[in-house]
Amino acid sequence: MIKNLTSNIILRPATVEDMAGVHALVRELAVYEKAPEQHSATVEDYTRDFLAGVFGSTVAANGEGQIIGMILYYMAYSTWRGKMLYLEDFVVTESYRQYGVGQLLFDEFLRIGRDQGARLVKWQVLDWNEPAIRFYQKNKAIIETEWHNGKIFLMELNPGDKA
Repeated sequence: MIKNLTSNIILRPATVEDMAGVHALVRELAVYEKAPEQHSATVEDYTRDFLAGVFGSTVAANGEGQIIGMILYYMAYSTWRGKMLYLEDFVVTESYRQYGVGQLLFDEFLRIGRDQGARLVKWQVLDWNEPAIRFYQKNKAIIETEWHNGKIFLMELNPGDKA
């Protein structure tokens, strides 16, 4: 579904041709989060996984068709609640922040979650990212502080290593 929105912003489902633009926005996010060296997935990785249905994405484009924002999400499962739509990344390029593009994308994410029958939506936000935390709180989100995230980078383990 394509929506014409105020300020000539168009939200639309991402296509395979958008993966370079999505990748560039994630690179911008990695720089903002002070971790550009950790962004190792390539445009080819995005393209392959997008085509395989690993994730979905919606992009925001300006009047010239330039991608200026995006959401990237996938279905997950909460053993306590059921179907859950997970927001992996949510980025609006810096020059378009504070103009409501983020709100349009976030509202679209919530709509997609409802349409897909998710019982909840979930995401992460860095504890120092005060603008993002305020945005989520304004949208009545619960920002959890008692949970700690765990992860293992499987590609960095040697065979036989115990994590």
